Amino acid sequence: MLPDLPRHSLRLHRFALSGHCHRVELLLSLLDLPWQALDVDLAGGQQRSPDFLALNPLGQVPVLEDGPLALADSNAILVYLARRYGGGRFQLESPALEAEQQRWFSIAAGPLASGPAAARVFHLFGRPLDIHAVRRSAHGLFRMMDGWLAGRDFLLGASLSLADIACYTYTAHAPEGGVQLDEYPALRAWLARIEALPRFVPMPASPRPEA
Repeated sequence: MLPDLPRHSLRLHRFALSGHCHRVELLLSLLDLPWQALDVDLAGGQQRSPDFLALNPLGQVPVLEDGPLALADSNAILVYLARRYGGGRFQLESPALEAEQQRWFSIAAGPLASGPAAARVFHLFGRPLDIHAVRRSAHGLFRMMDGWLAGRDFLLGASLSLADIACYTYTAHAPEGGVQLDEYPALRAWLARIEALPRFVPMPASPRPEA
């Protein structure tokens, strides 16, 4: 049974088009937790204000407040929410699975962020980078993930895990950065399984990249 929380006891400082923020929002919804969204004006530099830097000295979203606790880093927030409020739902059965989940957290923070997510930022916000190299990196990652998911429902096997939540959003929104998913059937089937979950919530679509 999930704990009885006062409404809006959880406060999420977020940017609505950030996949890092969406992965936290997705877990909050899957756990049916009440929470309050506090939108951060990144374009206006709110993340560099003294009040925000007191919550996260790195000046990054998301930040989750749970009473006196302020916690940054999306993957760390996933672990906290699952342990604090998950009622054992995302508990893993072995050290090997815990290690495998950590590997996917590293992939989410590394190749997924520097490949598909970076290509999306290039198209949406004009951040300078070598887009051709970034797209090659993204396709290399997706080829690996497609092979890994062949014969698996989710990244750690038969059940949804935090690894899936960490990797979902920037994979699903890769086409916004010009990285198409047509050639990855197992990957697309995995996305569809996540999107079919009760209480799934999507991230808002961003403007399509120019051809």
